[in-house]
Amino acid sequence: MFSQTKKQLALSLAGMLLTTSVFAASHREAPLISLDPAADITDFYAFRSPTDPDKAVFVMNVIPAQEPGSGPNYFNFDDEVLYEIYIDNNKNNIARNIVYQFQFKTEVRSPGDVFTLSYAALPPITALDGPGSEGFILRQSYTVTEKRFGQTSKTLGSGMMFAVPSNVGPRTLPDYEGLAQQGIYPLSNGGRVFAGQRDETFYIDLGAVFDTLNLRTSPILSQTEDADDGQNVFGAVDAFSGFNVNSIAIEVPIAELMGADGNKVIGAYAATSRPRVRVLRRDNRRTNSNFYAQVARMGNPLVNELIIPTDTKDKWNANFSEFEAQFLKYYCNSSLAVALNTVFGTNFPTDNRDDLANLFLRYGDGAITNICSQSSPSGRLADFLRLNLDVEPTNPFSQRRLGPFATDTAGNPTPDLAGFPNGRRPNDDVTDIALRAVGGALINTGVPALGDGVNFNIGSPSSDITPNGIAVAFPFLPTPHDGRNRRHIDPGETP
Repeated sequence: MFSQTKKQLALSLAGMLLTTSVFAASHREAPLISLDPAADITDFYAFRSPTDPDKAVFVMNVIPAQEPGSGPNYFNFDDEVLYEIYIDNNKNNIARNIVYQFQFKTEVRSPGDVFTLSYAALPPITALDGPGSEGFILRQSYTVTEKRFGQTSKTLGSGMMFAVPSNVGPRTLPDYEGLAQQGIYPLSNGGRVFAGQRDETFYIDLGAVFDTLNLRTSPILSQTEDADDGQNVFGAVDAFSGFNVNSIAIEVPIAELMGADGNKVIGAYAATSRPRVRVLRRDNRRTNSNFYAQVARMGNPLVNELIIPTDTKDKWNANFSEFEAQFLKYYCNSSLAVALNTVFGTNFPTDNRDDLANLFLRYGDGAITNICSQSSPSGRLADFLRLNLDVEPTNPFSQRRLGPFATDTAGNPTPDLAGFPNGRRPNDDVTDIALRAVGGALINTGVPALGDGVNFNIGSPSSDITPNGIAVAFPFLPTPHDGRNRRHIDPGETP
């Protein structure tokens, strides 16, 4: 039982926690990055391809919660942002073995000198280049570069590679998914790449969570509700229904990712950086330098929301993932567990959370005993998505949203080991998985089926998706909602 002072402190802490983008994967999660949508990484995925198991897929989403009808300029990548995916393939918790870089260049094509729109049916846009592309007025090309430690950088693709534009509507873009298929380009390493707009795949009852965990359903799901991956609990709302994001997806042969010793367990994270600004002293002009400053990063989902306090979030974004040891105390002492205990009267462990620190910051075979009690833990700590490329991918029609915590309606374990925290797939319900991990599911039995009641991505307009809302083909994110006909499914409204 809390004393009155401790209870007031805990309620205050819960309020602070729940007003700083808790659970929104990484949408507007820090004060500065919320002002820079083009560099704001909303989600990062890493998984073995279910359609080509010899390849791995990495997806970085940016520009959160895009209202599809927000014209006339819609949503573009930023020419000044360096988008990167970092890979550790020797398990030393330093992700510099392989780095994939993506840089964009924007052009305004004729008749952009007289016409007022970025995209127009002049005639309808049916191609990214050549005949059928005349209405593609604002166009972005991009380059993909691979950097390997100790080697010269290598261009994997450049020139006539174009980002697929925002889905403005059926008159302007009559076959959007056909156009998106044109935007998948081969790379010189045997992989392929896509850049463009997709459906916002992250799903959560965000408004209810931000109203101090005022969920529309019980925070403890019934066994039937928990086992149903294709039906949201009655009353629960997917707050991102009808919204889009911008995605960069790269598919790479696993042979290109393996370490020198044949290691197939990798770590990865995504980052965005902007050029450092320098001031020329003589006339006080400000110019961009050739050096970049990191402004956002993401490895595991929910870290900057659930773990890092508000006054440290921007500092966390600016630090490389390999320097995570300085933030260890926040992993070891769970503010979210305190908030859950306060609001719902639970008794989840709040401090000395060795389980959470090892889950997020170490490879499984490198876990450190009593890591939270050590002033200087041995070995480097890093926030990576960790993916075992030896684990067979699960067919999209058989994927379970709860990964290792999945059960059937009788409560029997039916784990899907190809899902988070073994990498992360777009349909993995990281909200519910994280809630259970914070509740102590990794160290205790009997942790309840915590969840917000939103079990899958609802309302996607794609035709090539499973009943659970899973896109079945590269880039493995559904077709974006179009600006004219988008629909947000509201509280109390029938889907």
